[in-house]
Amino acid sequence: MTEYNYLPLDEQQLTFDEVKNYLHHQQFVSITFRAHHKIEKCRHYLDQKMAQSDTAFYGINTGFGFLQNVVIPDDQLEQLQNNLLMSHACGMGEEVPEEIVKMMLMLKIKSLSYGYSGVQVDTVKRLMDMHNSGVLPVIYQQGSLGASGDLAPLSHLSLPLIGMGEVKYQGTRIKAQEVLMKLNWQPIHLKSKEGLALINGTQFMSAYGLYCLVQAERLMQWADLIAAISFDAFDCIDQPFHEKIQAIRPHSGQIHTAQQLRNILSGSEIGQQKKQQVQDPYSFRCIPQVHGASKDALAHVKEVFMREINSVTDNPNVFPDEDLIVSGGNFHGQPLALALDYFSIAMSELANISERRTYQLISGQRGLPLFLVKEAGLNSGFMIPQYTAAGIVSENKQLCTPSSVDSISSSNNQEDHVSMGANAATKAYRVMKNVEKVLAIELLSAAQALDFRRPLKSSSKIEEVMTAFRQHVSFVDKDRVLHDDMMKAVSFISKDLNH
Repeated sequence: MTEYNYLPLDEQQLTFDEVKNYLHHQQFVSITFRAHHKIEKCRHYLDQKMAQSDTAFYGINTGFGFLQNVVIPDDQLEQLQNNLLMSHACGMGEEVPEEIVKMMLMLKIKSLSYGYSGVQVDTVKRLMDMHNSGVLPVIYQQGSLGASGDLAPLSHLSLPLIGMGEVKYQGTRIKAQEVLMKLNWQPIHLKSKEGLALINGTQFMSAYGLYCLVQAERLMQWADLIAAISFDAFDCIDQPFHEKIQAIRPHSGQIHTAQQLRNILSGSEIGQQKKQQVQDPYSFRCIPQVHGASKDALAHVKEVFMREINSVTDNPNVFPDEDLIVSGGNFHGQPLALALDYFSIAMSELANISERRTYQLISGQRGLPLFLVKEAGLNSGFMIPQYTAAGIVSENKQLCTPSSVDSISSSNNQEDHVSMGANAATKAYRVMKNVEKVLAIELLSAAQALDFRRPLKSSSKIEEVMTAFRQHVSFVDKDRVLHDDMMKAVSFISKDLNH
């Protein structure tokens, strides 16, 4: 493996840039020699502890949840772990996207690499083999309460280790047992504690959140750029972006956004012409404040998630050097649930203000034709894309009802407070996808409006983007099926502006 497509995993802190590179380059993963040693040391300690003591250790030689006081004989411990995976694989609903499944595998390996979970090295190596060979377990979106760990999703993730469940492999959905035979892999014989180590953890929530954060960073850059195109297309006044305005209310996101807009719009002929109005609507005038607040929120969410993925989140935890086996609650997803709800609200506002700019552009003001089309009446032009944007924005508002304020008792009231962070995670993914669509509709509308300003030109940066966009979507002279154009616009902004 070459260096650029190889991500080493151990207790060293992963950075957000490393996560982005992992996704962008589709990197392989491997534990380091140090992690290998720590995993083996922990497993050896646990084996010795079990041989020398008849003490009941939760999840190691006992039942789970409310069944914690049921002691399991040594000769049934492997069956206990297998039963755990089978009985907890109760997911339903839509399948988890493959890129998130792959990240779940990477994050589970990362968490186990610290050597506090008591798993075998062979188990971790098989997870690595699955990741690197593209053997991706079929996992479902529904089933986790986000508190006892992501039990149901992680059970589906782990079933292929013992030759059960289904996987996606080389574009086909097949039984895990068939893949093991095809690759000449033997099922893993799970030892005490391993099943619990595999399914206790926050890797479902974490993978969704990290993936959404990476996509949000891209969409945030596009949001600033598309807003700038709309700004010039609506012939707005650039005073609200002045440095002095930001300096007396120095939120970092606001300062950054205003600077971005100044840079993007620099040299615009449209911006330099005399304006008829004194002020512009809030959706244009307050871009730094609104986009900036979302950026600041996302910075907080990123901090929470980076701390989480560089943590151990299963239970109980094994500390060989201290001769301790401690049961706790690191699997509880409350930090992630709150952050994911915050993420959804912050992203939703990007779409909210974007749709308002689209509405202004089609309203027949500032010398632009009604619905941005010639012969309005005969042609409906850009009337209905705004409807679509409005419907999506409304859906986002409904999705932003927080999951983290809810809790339903489970496991016969042993697990009496849960985070519902898994629901927050899947909602955040939907919100993020919706934001992308709304921004694409704004880009489509802004490009159409800007072309009505010809022969005046915008800035060199905006003209460069316009030239690239017009290679995919042409100016709308008369009515046509705009769905096709909208989907092309979504595809256009799916690319990272830095690549």
